Amino acid sequence: MDGPSGSGKSSASRGVARALGLRYLDTGAMYRAITWWMLQQGVDLTDPGAVAAQALQPVLTMGTDPDAPAVAVDGTDVGGPIRTAEVTAAVSAVSAVPEVRRRLVAEQREIIGAGGIVVEGRDIGTVVAPDAPVKIFLTASADARAVRRTAELAGTTVEAQRAAMARRDTLDSTRKTDPLAKAADAVELDSTALNLEEVIAEILRVIKEKE
Repeated sequence: MDGPSGSGKSSASRGVARALGLRYLDTGAMYRAITWWMLQQGVDLTDPGAVAAQALQPVLTMGTDPDAPAVAVDGTDVGGPIRTAEVTAAVSAVSAVPEVRRRLVAEQREIIGAGGIVVEGRDIGTVVAPDAPVKIFLTASADARAVRRTAELAGTTVEAQRAAMARRDTLDSTRKTDPLAKAADAVELDSTALNLEEVIAEILRVIKEKE
């Protein structure tokens, strides 16, 4: 499942995985974890070369239980720290570095290779798993996405999130390496007017039709 931030990918993906008894992988958390580590190490994130030089250093451990999708860096649980505003503001710059993407795409494909999984991100259907049997591109209006993200984060406003997400959308969709894009064979689903249960039901319907 691909789509921009705030479209509801995480909640919908976990719900679908739970309904079908599958594993779940949040690839965005992997990029956030690398970003968090870089910030902790004082790496200059405006210097792609500096980021690339450290791309292989942190050890990531991803949990694939949809009810407890943990992420650890060098053995430390960073599920909370990677969701801070600081990491959110920096993750697009880090994820645009080719060395970071090559490392994480390889790890994502290894996790996917074990089978039975719902994966969410921005380049899953186009790059990470182009042969996936079902591809969903989840979207929502800018206002709906900003409201959802504001509810998830403390100390922010809808206006601030709308601006931040517009900036991130531009960065993610225009980066040279693996930009955010809808796969040609993906089913696009607009979640603006749907609640979570309705989004999950619609995705399950698409999956059943493709069986």
